Amino acid sequence: MANYIAFLRGINVGGHNKLKMAELRSALETLGLENIKTYIQSGNVLFESNETQERLQGQIHAKIEKEFGISSPVIIRTNEELRQMIHECPFSEHKIKEADASSKGECLHVAMLSRVPFQAEVDNYLTYSNEKEKAVIKGRDVYLFFYDSILN
Repeated sequence: MANYIAFLRGINVGGHNKLKMAELRSALETLGLENIKTYIQSGNVLFESNETQERLQGQIHAKIEKEFGISSPVIIRTNEELRQMIHECPFSEHKIKEADASSKGECLHVAMLSRVPFQAEVDNYLTYSNEKEKAVIKGRDVYLFFYDSILN
């Protein structure tokens, strides 16, 4: 059985798409997921399953839509994939600390995609790079580096 983390997009944000975690856990149990745990009201769910990520993404999305009327994108990663995401960061620790200090805010973000983008999508997205921000796409992860904080 694999350990997974499901990230549900747009759940309990700004008073929209309210979803109680106890109700979410109960709904997901009907899919055969095991050892389900949620993290506060974030919409992040830890669980175990023998199913593939692709199948789980579809099942969880459909269950939430049917049970709660919320169409929330579902991104799934394994523990190992999250570790790999950290270790494969294309920006050095020194560069990140330097940018954090000068921008007075967060400078590195990682956006997780549900699938590997097509090359044409990657090429199109990367045309928006400029001197104040840089993006690197590795597999299903988009590393976003901001030279000026996005909080300013």
